Amino acid sequence: MPTIQNYRGIIPAIACPFTRDFRIDEAELRRHASWLAGQPGVVAVMTNGHTGEVFSLTAKERAEVTRIVASELEGRLPVISSIVCEGLLEAKEHASMARDAGARALDVMPPHHWLRFGFRAAHVTDYFEAISEAGLDLVAHVYPAWTRAAYSSATLAELAKLPYVQAFKVGQRDMNKYASDIKAIREADPSKSILTCHDEYLLATMVQGVDGALVGFATFIPSLINDLWEAVKAGDLKKAMKVQALITPLKDAVYGGGEPTGEAHARMKAGMYLAGVIKDPTARPPTEAPSEAEMQALRAALDNAGLLQR
Repeated sequence: MPTIQNYRGIIPAIACPFTRDFRIDEAELRRHASWLAGQPGVVAVMTNGHTGEVFSLTAKERAEVTRIVASELEGRLPVISSIVCEGLLEAKEHASMARDAGARALDVMPPHHWLRFGFRAAHVTDYFEAISEAGLDLVAHVYPAWTRAAYSSATLAELAKLPYVQAFKVGQRDMNKYASDIKAIREADPSKSILTCHDEYLLATMVQGVDGALVGFATFIPSLINDLWEAVKAGDLKKAMKVQALITPLKDAVYGGGEPTGEAHARMKAGMYLAGVIKDPTARPPTEAPSEAEMQALRAALDNAGLLQR
């Protein structure tokens, strides 16, 4: 039985607020998690994603972020925690720590040495099997097609057959592969949830027959993203395009026309600050704060969407 009953909807990958001296700001993290839980369409929250600046966090800090968010949302929403590790032993340890911290499911990112060296298909199933020993649902985090850590459609179909894999966070950034991968997953097990993680291509990827979105962008503008999703589900293309027209300037101000990056996450934090979503936009080094020109673009996009507070 899955440990989370509903993966269909909007799942924000939560940003991690820091103090000016780069410590986890627990009070602000709790406040932000609670705010997200009150947003329409949000069915879970994910900690320790790229948007949460996971690569700047120690193993203990990752567990602490999950503990804080799970504690704050207990009885309201389940928490998914990302596993970002290199080997099986480390991944098992992190999975156990996340479970003990209150996570109800684990998002499994590919080990990052695969980006350089690639992998064999058996490596993927071995990695997921090791992490599954924590006894939680797993979400397969699918990397862009241009990376050496990208999964083939056949590998995704095999993952879909595993009982502990309940959802797919798909971010191929290649629409042909995206379509073929969705087809492969659906044919392998149509009960598994497929969630777009294309922050910068929301409308285009939502209309491909997926079940929602698991995106860092939803830590910033969850209501707009849910409005878009509801319009897509209703088949109301005119309304969807109208909502996307509000999202697009924000997307361009955050992502600069490209894929998510560390600096894009800092720009998103700055946008969240300007919108009154968080109280401080501090990002951990070496991620750099936005330039004044980037801040002006964020202000203009927020003003256009009626979200500018500062």
